[in-house]
Amino acid sequence: MTVAANLPLLTRIGTMSPIDVNLVPDERTLAALSLEVGSVSAARVTEQEASLLEDIPSISRDLINATLSEIEDGGDPLGEIFCQLRTSERRRQDGAVYTPLPIVNAMLTWAESVGHPDRVIDPGSGSGRFLLEAARRFPDAQLIAIERDPLAALISRANLAVAGLDKRSEVRVEDFLTSDLASRSGKTLFVGNPPYVRHHVIQPVWKKWLKTQASAMGLQASALAGLHVYFFLAIAKGANPGDYGALVTASEWLDVNYGQLVRDLFSDRLGGQSVTVIEPKTEPFPGTATTGAITTFAVDSKSPSAKFARVGQLSDLGDLSGGRPVSRDRFVAEKRWSHFTRTQPCTPEGYVELGDLCRVHRGQVTGANRVWIAGKHSRGLPDNVLFRTVTRAKELLEAGPVLIDSRNLKNVIDLPEDLSLLNGPSRKAVERFLVEAEGMGAKDCYTAQKRRSWWSVRLRDPAPILATYMARRAPAFVMNHANARHLNVAHGLYPREELQLDVLTALVTFLCDATPLHGGRVYAGGLTKFEPREMERIPVPDLNVLREMAA
Repeated sequence: MTVAANLPLLTRIGTMSPIDVNLVPDERTLAALSLEVGSVSAARVTEQEASLLEDIPSISRDLINATLSEIEDGGDPLGEIFCQLRTSERRRQDGAVYTPLPIVNAMLTWAESVGHPDRVIDPGSGSGRFLLEAARRFPDAQLIAIERDPLAALISRANLAVAGLDKRSEVRVEDFLTSDLASRSGKTLFVGNPPYVRHHVIQPVWKKWLKTQASAMGLQASALAGLHVYFFLAIAKGANPGDYGALVTASEWLDVNYGQLVRDLFSDRLGGQSVTVIEPKTEPFPGTATTGAITTFAVDSKSPSAKFARVGQLSDLGDLSGGRPVSRDRFVAEKRWSHFTRTQPCTPEGYVELGDLCRVHRGQVTGANRVWIAGKHSRGLPDNVLFRTVTRAKELLEAGPVLIDSRNLKNVIDLPEDLSLLNGPSRKAVERFLVEAEGMGAKDCYTAQKRRSWWSVRLRDPAPILATYMARRAPAFVMNHANARHLNVAHGLYPREELQLDVLTALVTFLCDATPLHGGRVYAGGLTKFEPREMERIPVPDLNVLREMAA
């Protein structure tokens, strides 16, 4: 029977240790206790750990035995004493928040479903909880703990020793960002809880490291990123194809601008498999009010979709196989991802969200409709800068299911950014108009100042389907046979793949009949508004059903 078969099952992580903490009054006593409990040879510890073992107090045999008994009973008394001795301020600064057992188990259960690695690396091992559970599941894997805090490393070393894992484990007291991850043959599993440290306490030298390493991979990084972003990048940089992993971190990277680096890595190099958000009330990070996210990945895999889920209880994590698949094309195209984890409560079988089929884009903002909607002030402009455009929601409401004729629509002026593309007479007409437009204040409005060229509105291409989004009624969906453009009074639906006309017609018919008013945001007076992401969450038949409807 292997050692792994006899390992204690971790069952009491996160419970109060029965050991009297008054018997461990300080960190030197904890270091001494770790040394005795693990029967750690002073020759094995690193120089940083050895510095903690100078002038240490003697430890009673009763305390040693009680600690051993607690570890063998499935607890982590050394780790919990560490968390009690360190002030919350110090642990927050170091990012030292240890992981509850249900999260550890869920992540390792997922890893086991993928395969058996040749080595397991915990890139911030703390007291070794992930490696202890990994050792039970993967009895032949090498275990590598990387921890820059020497006291935590000493605790991890003691716990591994008690479990009989000395010969196949290695504890490195170093920064994971600069660790040598030279691969051995076979697969590596990266699993753990990287330290959560906010950007304002990260040293400039590391912020430079982040930007340099990201740039080397053709990506951009922000100096506002928290430390967990650095760990995703370090894994992407050091892993080999076929490696895989699961990390639990704060969930903010799903939406904030500085999380774009993680989203880029998830979408490409890391080969993201799933994201499971844990509500803060479950305390995924004990003592904090932070929302957690478990991210799983298979390096360099090209999965066409990834699963997104949200749980309110740790017991709902299971093996992290839950959630709904979201196509890679869809999440790559979007800047915020947390809404993917909020599934519709009653999406029937055979249905998907509208966003799985179509991107929804609000129409262009001109910043000054009185200038950019053609009128007397724009007479003489050439036809090639005038575009028939939906400028009022009423135009769609009155069109019925199909907008056939654009002649009743107004023209919107959309000039090229490079005016040299215009020929002589057209150029002169445009220049006369720009003088008029500037006199009307078009150049000074906020929107114009944010454009690359203040005179170029940059209308979107015609959308096959147009939709109203704010009224005291459900949205109107209209087939755009007139190839009209649209301003921000409407949304445009752009299929993610080419769809036949009869399938688009079936989709519009369904949306007109079945879209509920309550799917949007309700304002005073009963006005309901559908933002693009809210419209994308409308349940619709999947392509197979739509094709049957169109037949």
